[in-house]
Amino acid sequence: MENTIEVILQDHSSTLLNSKSQPVVTACTGALFTAMYGLWGLFTVPVFRKIPWRLKLLEGRGRLADLGSGDGRLVFAAAFAGFQCTGFEINSLLVIYSTSKATFLEENLWKTDLSSYNNVTAFLAPGVMEVLGEKLLKELPDDACVTACRFPLPNWLQRSSVGSGLDETFAYDISTVRSQLGNVQVKMV
Repeated sequence: MENTIEVILQDHSSTLLNSKSQPVVTACTGALFTAMYGLWGLFTVPVFRKIPWRLKLLEGRGRLADLGSGDGRLVFAAAFAGFQCTGFEINSLLVIYSTSKATFLEENLWKTDLSSYNNVTAFLAPGVMEVLGEKLLKELPDDACVTACRFPLPNWLQRSSVGSGLDETFAYDISTVRSQLGNVQVKMV
């Protein structure tokens, strides 16, 4: 019986797909799976540990606006924790990825009215944080809480922060910041 199977395999070896006859296909398949695993790890694994830190800085519940929401993992975690969430992202590919799991808006956050939100998280470039701070001070209610990931809001007094270095997240109370900045402006006059 073994001879028969060996004979059959030898006769049909040219039609069977194996790594010896198709090294390019095998290499490409391996490279594709490795790349897919790498992308999955890049987007998901490192941040899973950091999301609870950011959520702990938000007090209470209510409406949450996530500015620069990326692939939406903070929005999903906050929704699970009881917040009503809206993610704002400018990158179309990330919005497409995110909307497969939840509702996100591909809107210009500078033209969006944030006055109905009492929680805002932002993970934006450091160059826009000062302008963002001005927008938030104008639009958010006094009971609002703001968290800034990685880059602090300039001249704002922090309520608290967690993490360190590139993983640091800063928390602010709008009423405290308004009174602090109001006092600074009065002293300067």
